[in-house]
Amino acid sequence: MNQRIDEAGLQIDPVLHAFVADELAPRVGVDPAALWTGLAEIVAEFAPRNAALLRRRDELQEQIDEWHRRHPGAPADPGAYRAFLEQIGYLAPAPVPFRITTSRIDPEIADQPGPQLVVPITNARFAINAANARWGSLYDAVYGSDLVPDEPPTIRSGSYNPARGAAVVAFGRELLDVAAALEDGSHVDATSYRVEDGRLVVALADGRLVGLADEGVFAGHTGDSGAPTSVLLVHHGLRLEIVIDPDSAVGAADRAGVRDILVESAVTAIMDFEDSVAVVDAADKTAAYAVWLGLMEGTVTATFEKQGRSFSRALEPDRPYTAPDGTAATLPGRVLMLVRNVGLHMYTDAVLDSSGREIPEGLLDAVMTTACALGDLRAQSDRPNSRTGSLYVVKPKQHGAAEVAFSADLFARVEDMFGLAAGSMKMGVMDEERRTSLNLDAAIAAVRDRVFFINTGFLDRTGDEIHTSRLAGPFVRKADMKAQPFLSSYEAANVAAGLQAGFPGRAQIGKGMWAMPDLMRPMYETKAAQLRAGATTAWVPSPTAATIHALHYHRVDVDAVQRELADAPRDGVDGMLQIPLAADADWTYEERRAELDGNVQSILGYVVRWVDQGIGCSKVPDLDDVALMEDRATLRISSQLLANWLEHEVVTEADVMQSLHRMAPVVDAQNAADPHYRVLVAEDGTESLSFEAARDLILLGGEQPNGYTEHILHRARRARKTADAEASAELFR
Repeated sequence: MNQRIDEAGLQIDPVLHAFVADELAPRVGVDPAALWTGLAEIVAEFAPRNAALLRRRDELQEQIDEWHRRHPGAPADPGAYRAFLEQIGYLAPAPVPFRITTSRIDPEIADQPGPQLVVPITNARFAINAANARWGSLYDAVYGSDLVPDEPPTIRSGSYNPARGAAVVAFGRELLDVAAALEDGSHVDATSYRVEDGRLVVALADGRLVGLADEGVFAGHTGDSGAPTSVLLVHHGLRLEIVIDPDSAVGAADRAGVRDILVESAVTAIMDFEDSVAVVDAADKTAAYAVWLGLMEGTVTATFEKQGRSFSRALEPDRPYTAPDGTAATLPGRVLMLVRNVGLHMYTDAVLDSSGREIPEGLLDAVMTTACALGDLRAQSDRPNSRTGSLYVVKPKQHGAAEVAFSADLFARVEDMFGLAAGSMKMGVMDEERRTSLNLDAAIAAVRDRVFFINTGFLDRTGDEIHTSRLAGPFVRKADMKAQPFLSSYEAANVAAGLQAGFPGRAQIGKGMWAMPDLMRPMYETKAAQLRAGATTAWVPSPTAATIHALHYHRVDVDAVQRELADAPRDGVDGMLQIPLAADADWTYEERRAELDGNVQSILGYVVRWVDQGIGCSKVPDLDDVALMEDRATLRISSQLLANWLEHEVVTEADVMQSLHRMAPVVDAQNAADPHYRVLVAEDGTESLSFEAARDLILLGGEQPNGYTEHILHRARRARKTADAEASAELFR
């Protein structure tokens, strides 16, 4: 074991200690000893509070469990059930009406509705791609996706298909007619674009010269005004850039010389230290901090091999334009990066306290992710992130207003530690736990001076719904959850809380992830509904998905929607208290087996990559071989549903084990092309660490605090890393 290093009474893993001394400190200008002293003081102050809040979770859960033992099934008297939750303090009184006062907010949060990416911080290449996803090629996104039918005559082939290309160009012209309508005519008939006296002039095929119906849509150009190389437009706060290059292959075939349309795509991206990563020890944690430091400095790079060639990635520079008045203008070339820290339930041995105990990982994250961002906060970065001196920290897995207030106090303490202005650390509140949803007004009020977003998430929220009321009875099947009253009430209440607290112009209201990254047409046809429900941002799984989802923001005026919803009546709490129990749990054998196998296959497919390869987020094929983007939230809902069915004898432990062994070969076959893959069950019947973890997540799911999966996953991943290290050492003896 590596010898720990003592600093200010803390016992620090040497890998993390060396990173702070050799990389972080000289690059951001902090004194290592002062950093460790500050962390020690924060641990002494906040670790006991963290532990007390976790004990409070357990106390409330035990009281709810006991209530359901005495009152099985759906609450016969909803009023009595609500009164019980109020009596134990699970449901708190609503605060007096208030408005948030968050200041120094970047325009990407305050003024620009747009897509939001979530990316694992442990993969530098993915993180760079996400950071650079501010601008995306519409032509590439449409041509390479299923938005255009993949059938004759527009079928995708090994070489360029002109018929498919023509369909892409037509798609782009239709977008221009929506976002930048002409005063007369259509962009379909455009033969040239030029700038005259600060106005865009479009020549049409019939010889007419026309301008824009709304001249304010024109935002600038590049190149000569008489023959610009690009034309910048702005609509509903998002930009489009018509790229003109008649010498290119695509531009030569276009009578206006248009080579592409660039779409302002992902406006923000969450660099994730939480659900999408597999970080189980100091080495993993340090590597993650190193990527975040590089992103905040603007110096991060990644090199990778693809088809025998070497490629490098770096952050894009900002983009220069000539404004309509002739002055020079610059737009960001990258997303506004947010950072998601871990929740209160996570502890780490990267740092031990003076008694040799693991410290709350969220305390370490708060200090380290802020330290890594000091260069950006002090406007010293080569590729600036925030233009207002703000750090946007997303806090997940918070249960109720007291936990949000705890995080707010922690942020204030970290600001003081680094000499930052009060309110520099903004907080995004993930509305993904039942107690927070039911008390969202109070949770927002607790952080009214630094909140920058609230966000809903079906998977985690449903996982907590199941675990909280797991003793009430068997829950409906997973596919039926989205039709349950609790979920629609939850989604609507989140928007209403944000609007009534004054989020427009100050903070985001977010919606959840599109989980099928290869199916862009269904996303294009449905995801606009989240904007019509009042969201200013919604999660997408890839830069291509961001480009396609950005089109929804041109078709839906989010600001207008929010104005319409501002005074809508609220019906949140009572709806959310309708537990989604099955009205009739008498499913057929085939139905029970289908639900069991579908969830077991999903669990195995995710866990085997997490445990064996340390991959926290990936495309996992389902039983129909549809690739689904999965992270720990997916695992939580699947494992909790099966644990609930076990509790109520819808399925038996023998059923679960049979399904695990039935699905293991299916998952093995789906991963056959992966050279790093290990089978789940060996030919001699030996079950792998991954198989055992998947089993425990189901069989022990009811025992896991709040239904979280990390404790089982971390134990298995650490065992896998230890076994691999021992095997590697044996090879070199």
